[in-house]
Amino acid sequence: MDLRTAHHFLVLYILIDEYDEDYIVKVLSSNQVEGLAGLVVNRVYRRNAMKLKSNLSNRGITFNNFEPKLKWSDFNPDKNGLIPVIVQDYITKDVLMLAYMNEESFDMTIRTGKMTYYSRSRKKLWVKGETSTHFQYVKKLMADCDTDALLALVSQSGGIACHTGARSCFFNEIITKEYIEKNPLKIFESLYNIIVDRREHPKEGSYTNYLFDKGIDKILKKVGEEATEIVIAAKNPNKEEIKYEIADFLYHVMVLMVECDITWDEVTKELSRR
Repeated sequence: MDLRTAHHFLVLYILIDEYDEDYIVKVLSSNQVEGLAGLVVNRVYRRNAMKLKSNLSNRGITFNNFEPKLKWSDFNPDKNGLIPVIVQDYITKDVLMLAYMNEESFDMTIRTGKMTYYSRSRKKLWVKGETSTHFQYVKKLMADCDTDALLALVSQSGGIACHTGARSCFFNEIITKEYIEKNPLKIFESLYNIIVDRREHPKEGSYTNYLFDKGIDKILKKVGEEATEIVIAAKNPNKEEIKYEIADFLYHVMVLMVECDITWDEVTKELSRR
């Protein structure tokens, strides 16, 4: 059996509520397979995930499990047994939402790696993304100095945290003071979003729309030209000219990214793996 298609068979085992442990060990021992995903994770976790993981661990399969330094008994929940959780994007540091956890949702978050909360209105647990598919995957979980609030750094699937469809729940501006944004990724994402908007809503006289109208060959030509300009500027050398040419190059690269439907999130994820 070709291990490159093994994930299809693993899904089949879960769908019929059975799994062949020997076969799973064989698959996960292959250098062509890095782990389990999809229905394997989602369905097994609701049934006998801990038993499966324990059995596989005893057979030499290593899992990247969370080992919490604090237990629920170390926290100071409110009278309803809840702790507020501030949720933040682990890359951009954007504050995405505020939710609550009880002991059960905290334990499930640690166990599954997916942010799980307690709904005060519905009075039950809810896995973020279970209906929208915009899951939040735990990167880091911290308690404040009084251990009565949590901060969760997450990878936000789909880029949408708010039920309204907004990136963040915090979009109702009250007051603001002008400041210079120094987060490089935020600057890149802001310009990237402007370029996307130009593609979706063309503006007469826009250089960006001129590039999109001319197509991929023109965009690639400009990327190549700007890369050459950086080389020429660096040979001079003139620091101000180099900065100018790098900025030009990055802009044209972002036009190429939008043309090819590649996001900064995808690029930074690729960089983080290197």
